[in-house]
Amino acid sequence: MNREDFKMLDNDIVYFDNGATTFKPNCVIDSMNDYYNNYCANAHRGDYKISNKVDIEYEKVREKVKDLIGASSSEEIVFTSGATQSLNMIVLGFMAHALKSGDEVLITKSEHASNVLPWMELQKKMGIVIKYIPLNDDLELTYDNVLNSITSKTKVISIAHVTNTVGDIRPIYEIGKLCKEKNIYFVVDAAQSIPHRKVDVIENNVSFLAFSAHKMLGPTGVGVLYGKKELLEEVVPIFVGGGMNNYFLSNFEVEYSPIPNRLEAGTPNVAGVIGMGKAIDYLMNIGYEKIEKHEEDLKRYFLEKVKRIKNVKIYNPNSKSGIVLFNIDDVFAQDTATFLDYYNICVRSGNHCAKMLIDELGIKNTCRISFYLYNTKEEVDRLIKALENSKNIFDIVI
Repeated sequence: MNREDFKMLDNDIVYFDNGATTFKPNCVIDSMNDYYNNYCANAHRGDYKISNKVDIEYEKVREKVKDLIGASSSEEIVFTSGATQSLNMIVLGFMAHALKSGDEVLITKSEHASNVLPWMELQKKMGIVIKYIPLNDDLELTYDNVLNSITSKTKVISIAHVTNTVGDIRPIYEIGKLCKEKNIYFVVDAAQSIPHRKVDVIENNVSFLAFSAHKMLGPTGVGVLYGKKELLEEVVPIFVGGGMNNYFLSNFEVEYSPIPNRLEAGTPNVAGVIGMGKAIDYLMNIGYEKIEKHEEDLKRYFLEKVKRIKNVKIYNPNSKSGIVLFNIDDVFAQDTATFLDYYNICVRSGNHCAKMLIDELGIKNTCRISFYLYNTKEEVDRLIKALENSKNIFDIVI
């Protein structure tokens, strides 16, 4: 799908590591070059023509993000360096002041490090209690397991919409409704869902949401923090400096700007924001339904083909997203990735920043395939052919 728009594909690469980052279409790169070549100035700083153009283009993207996720207002959209910064701002800038010692935060053992380590820091600093919601036999998070994990001390549920490991799609509508009924903050890591499917923050009663542009055809180093306006107003800036204050005086009197500017200290990644806006346009022009169906077809096609290769183990055959975890029997995951690279096939290997999943999966390292809109069945066939040759893997790896 739209392969002609991606110059990286001219390199005869089969790229199945889209869960880590995606290729960028020409229009995204062109939009960023246009900024650098034709109106390169800072945002919200100048009173001249090209600076005004920057402000207009920058704020247009905030509107695009608002519409993308169904937020009530563009004031609820904060630009960050990515999902990691966004989640840290949620935990350290809001939860550190909203929670107290003994309050429970529910996560799972399949969460990305960015949705685990900030909570662990908060546990060390103020004594919150982290509890893990059990996963089912398919390593998926179910509504019933969420419901059964809630106690009178539960104040936060913080989960990925789609995990970057087993690729299970969580029932965030039902969980969001439950959070509303029980007055629980609902934090959603949408890094693996926004690139592939529609997410509506109001419909799903999301308190805070985080995602990165680089996983959705946009540039690296830019992302989004969404928060309900009344909650975002209470976020304490963890970065302070230029661009986020109205004034500060020598007598130490300080007044910070309204949201979202208050939470965007320093020179923003203007080119990155503009590139993200163009990536959103690109995805909207294709349509999420078309993208989802394409990925589902590719995954189904791969799973059907790989069945005949007896030494390949699939760990998540029933998950609904375009993510597949696998290993070759008795072969270290990194050796498998090196072997496939010999055929110009890129897959992920390791623990995928989800180091606690070993408790549920029973194995530390796996290989991960993550499909996206520009992948094809012909590329899957190349992968299958390589895996069929894996009996000779150490002739290539060693």
